[in-house]
Amino acid sequence: MKTNSVKIEIITIGDEILIGQIVDTNSAWMAVELNKTGFELAQITSVHDDENHIIESLDLALRRADVVLFTGGIGPTKDDITKQTLCKYFDTKLIFNEDVYRNIESILINRSRAINELTKLQALVPENCTVIQNLVGTAPVTWFEKDGKVIVSMPGVPNEMKHVMSTEVIPRLQKHFKTPSIVHKTVMIQGYPESALALKIADWENALPANIHLAYLPNYGIVKLRLSGSSDDVLSLEFAINQQVAGLSEILGNAIVAYEDIPLEKLIGNTLAAKGKTLATAESCTGGNIAHRITTVAGSSRYFKGSVVAYSNEIKTNVLHVSEDDLEKRGAVSKEVVEQMAEGARKLLKTDYAVATSGIAGPTGGTDEKPVGTVWIAISSEKETVSREFRYGTVRLQNIERTTQTALLLLNEII
Repeated sequence: MKTNSVKIEIITIGDEILIGQIVDTNSAWMAVELNKTGFELAQITSVHDDENHIIESLDLALRRADVVLFTGGIGPTKDDITKQTLCKYFDTKLIFNEDVYRNIESILINRSRAINELTKLQALVPENCTVIQNLVGTAPVTWFEKDGKVIVSMPGVPNEMKHVMSTEVIPRLQKHFKTPSIVHKTVMIQGYPESALALKIADWENALPANIHLAYLPNYGIVKLRLSGSSDDVLSLEFAINQQVAGLSEILGNAIVAYEDIPLEKLIGNTLAAKGKTLATAESCTGGNIAHRITTVAGSSRYFKGSVVAYSNEIKTNVLHVSEDDLEKRGAVSKEVVEQMAEGARKLLKTDYAVATSGIAGPTGGTDEKPVGTVWIAISSEKETVSREFRYGTVRLQNIERTTQTALLLLNEII
């Protein structure tokens, strides 16, 4: 049993990752889950479906890490060569495993599919490994040990990998190694660029205890401060981190949006649900992106009634009752129009709050008076309608995301 920090390296296998055909979401998910349980991630590597490349990467990984986790390359087709490569590396051979075959049979019967010669090959496993059954897929997990180190090969299909990691691999690693407890605390802050925030809290940061580390994680309109530490005494560590957060609160006050790492849409949803209030959106330049963010939260139907994507002036006037005169004189990207959009959506959908956006997302459509990146955002409630103008850049998708994030921040501030 190891008592020091346990380092893990992840190796993802597949040409499709290296050419950008798919995005490696597996490693990000695994890193989060491993960190929660006290393991330290040493490196993430992606390699070709190539025997020499896989073996070279494994050799290097074992110099750096105590555990190497493979994902991918264990399917039934000719381009999946991980099992054969691991057999060569560990000087063993593939043998037929009856338990794996029965598991494959059971899975395929439930899916109303028959076993063919390729799926039957999944029951071949390296002779000297420990086999872990994959209860949600046909590719088994294989566990090897060498010189006190652990090598695990898992399927690359995300839902299969997540299931075996959660139910089998991480619990087994926790039994095999002794790891310290890791504590993270995130504080979300608005109103400060990263550099300005660093200057504001410099004295506090410099006084942090040696075992507590600070990371800055900036995003549009938000900076997340993550305090992290590791210790065998988790209660003392949590108390020490909470003390530091209390000191930070005294410095930043209302600039702190949340004392947890929580998406803005969920934070807003929690507030609306707790107050029994409802929300609608009227979106032009964001094209429904705010509504999308809101409805990604489970249970959002309790407080979100709907959205009007008023991309054309015709919809603004006919559906949201925006003044044609204001549209002509002020333009769609104006204080008057965006406020009427918010008020119109709130009345139309009979909600307590409505958020509206109108802007020039780009890369064309700007003028000297209203360049690309000009955006108006309004929040309407029964008491008042508040609007603000913002100037962003010239990149369309960034402007949409920044407007969405800013609208959510403004909404959170008002509700």
